[in-house]
Amino acid sequence: MLANSSSKSQLMRAVEICKFGGPENLKITKRPIPDLEKNEVLIKVQFSGVNRPDILQREGNYPVPPSASDIPGLEVSGIIVDKGQSASKFKIGEKICALCHGGGYSEYVAVNEDHCLTIPKNISMEEAAGIPETFLTVWSNVFIRGKLKKNESILIHGGASGIGTTAIQLAKAFGAIVYATAGSNKKCLAAKKLGAFACFNYKKVNFEEEIKKATNGSGVDLILDMVAGDYVERNLKCLKKDGRLIIIAVQGGFSGKINFAKLMVNRQSITGSTLRPQSDKAKASYVRNLKRYVWPLLEKRELKPIIQKVFNLSKASFAHKALEKGDHVGKFLLKI
Repeated sequence: MLANSSSKSQLMRAVEICKFGGPENLKITKRPIPDLEKNEVLIKVQFSGVNRPDILQREGNYPVPPSASDIPGLEVSGIIVDKGQSASKFKIGEKICALCHGGGYSEYVAVNEDHCLTIPKNISMEEAAGIPETFLTVWSNVFIRGKLKKNESILIHGGASGIGTTAIQLAKAFGAIVYATAGSNKKCLAAKKLGAFACFNYKKVNFEEEIKKATNGSGVDLILDMVAGDYVERNLKCLKKDGRLIIIAVQGGFSGKINFAKLMVNRQSITGSTLRPQSDKAKASYVRNLKRYVWPLLEKRELKPIIQKVFNLSKASFAHKALEKGDHVGKFLLKI
């Protein structure tokens, strides 16, 4: 019905943030089906991933770029039902997953075709919705920015999270020695089953001491951190000389102490990034890399997105509450 036709008069269900604050502020509404730019495709969404940036946006702590939809949701799986004039990479009816510039919590979303991927063989539509935001975040930070190599060691904080479960699998698949932290023994066991050589319950042990023991005092080559705050100084104690610390979230706070003298002596580096504000060109490059290096592993099911639970679109507030509670292993999804 939508192919090659205007969507201005048609409405869709979507989840909007009626005001900044708690999960109760997520409400089902009716919105116009988005019109397409020349290089965009329109996706009839089947599943949408739920991620921490969605929570930050709901709280008012993650400003939406001017060009983005105010509807939350950064990744989806679904079927292409319409295309912009110059969009030529996919066919109407093709099943894809996509990185969204917002708008994923809805029945339809318009996405740059360069940010779309055919769903890997042997991966379900449900699982595919948990790939784009998470796998692209890990790939761009751990392998491009962090330059993780075979036989190097990595410490992954939040090993049971969507990012953590993805990072463990990818780092292991590409030949790294993986260590992780998590907040319970159950989560630590899950991280080890996914490929972590060891996982430390940060509520019971000092992870700096455990990393030193596990590495015979040398530390790790790379750390993927989503805590920041006072973890920064603790992380630097876990790094080898020439080690790299990558920060991708600030759940522990926006600032922390650093001993710059030790940083210089050990020749360590600190960097970080967020995915959403990056250019369309940069995101497209990450998508091409993921298709080349990671899709074959997904098709062989040597790794996969870990899905904790699927909620109906109308229960988006419950999905946010579950994510904030933090008892999960893997990701939460919305079924549209």
